[in-house]
Amino acid sequence: MKIIIAPDSFKECLTATKVAQHIAIGIRSVYPTAEITCIPIADGGEGTVEALVTATNGSIIRVGSVDALLRPIQSFFGVLGNGTTAVIEMAAASGIELIEPENRNPMAASTFGTGLLIKEALERGFSDIIIGIGGSATNDGGVGMAKALGYKFIDANNCEIGDGGGALNLLAGIDSSGSNPLLHKALITVACDVTNPLYGPNGASAIFGQQKGATPEMVDALDENLKRLAEIIEIHLGKNVAESPGAGAAGGLGAGLLAFANATLKPGFEIVKEITHLEKQIQTADLVFTAEGKIDYQTQFGKTPFGVAQIALKYKVPVIALAGIIDTGAETLLEKGITAYFALANKPMSIEESKEKAAELLEKTTEQVMRVIIV
Repeated sequence: MKIIIAPDSFKECLTATKVAQHIAIGIRSVYPTAEITCIPIADGGEGTVEALVTATNGSIIRVGSVDALLRPIQSFFGVLGNGTTAVIEMAAASGIELIEPENRNPMAASTFGTGLLIKEALERGFSDIIIGIGGSATNDGGVGMAKALGYKFIDANNCEIGDGGGALNLLAGIDSSGSNPLLHKALITVACDVTNPLYGPNGASAIFGQQKGATPEMVDALDENLKRLAEIIEIHLGKNVAESPGAGAAGGLGAGLLAFANATLKPGFEIVKEITHLEKQIQTADLVFTAEGKIDYQTQFGKTPFGVAQIALKYKVPVIALAGIIDTGAETLLEKGITAYFALANKPMSIEESKEKAAELLEKTTEQVMRVIIV
C-alpha cells in the first residue's frame, strides 16, 4: 500500500514535518511494510522553510535578526535544492510565537526583522525569493520591513516616524531614494493563505488584530493607520494596494511587499504543491493522510486539507483528515474530497493538554484508523 502523508502544522505545537512523522509512526505500528511518503505542507507560516527545504533536499542558513520588538535573535532562512531560490518565513523574525503573551502589542511590533532576512538573502546573491507571511505579531503594513531595506517614512516635519503600527498616524511621506537596489532586481513570491484587504471591516486590524494583543481601541487606531499608509503609498509610489487580495495578510505585510518589493502574492498551498510535486505523488497513491490543528467550515477556503483533498479527488484516492479540533461546517468537506475526518482527543481535555499530547494522539488515532482500513 502506497500512502502519502501531506499535513499542515499544528500551530504552537508541531511543525508539519513533525506531524507527518507521528502519523507515519501510527501507520507503521499496524502496517510496517507500507510504502510511506511524507510531504509536509505549509501555508506560509511557521514551518514553511522546513517543509520546502525538506522536500527539495535544500539547506538552512543561520543569520542574526531581530524579533517584532526589535530584540536581537538568531534566525534563519532556507535555500531550496536548486541552490538558487531562498525561502523566508516572516514568523522566524516577526512571528507572534517569538513574543511572550504579556508583551504582544501590535501598536509597537515591527516587521524590521523580516526585512533584515530579505536583505541578508539579497546580499548573499539570491534574487529568487519565496516569503511566507503567516504567524505574524505585527500590524505595521510592512513599513518595518521596508525600513530595513532602505526606505524612509517621514512625518510632516520631514523626520522619520517610529516603529510599529501605532506610529503610522504620523506618516506624511515615503522616501524610496535609498532603497536597496538589489530588491528591485529580485523576483519575490509571497506565500499567503488569506485574501483580506488592507483595512476596513475585513482588513488586517479588524480580523487579526485582537489575536495579536490589540484592544478594541487599538484595532480602530490600527485600521485608520493602515488606511493612511495606503493613501500615502498611492500618492508617493503610485500604487493602489489596499484592495489587493491578501493585502491584509500578516498585519498588512502583504500590502507592504506589493508596494515596496513589487512582489507577487500566491496561495501558500499552491506554491508548496508545485515545489513538492504533490499531485504527481498522489496520482499513484492508495491512501492519503492530511492534518491541521482545526478543521471547520473555513478549511475549504484554501487550507491544506482542502487542497490535498481536491487533488486526491481528481484521482479517486481516499483521504483521511486528522485534526486537534473538528468544528462547525467540517461536514461540508465530505463532499469535496475528504473521505473521513477524525478529532485526536480520546477524552475531554483542555487545549493546553491536547497540545502537550499532540504527538501521542496523532500516533494513536492514526493507528486506530489503519486498523479499520486493513481489515
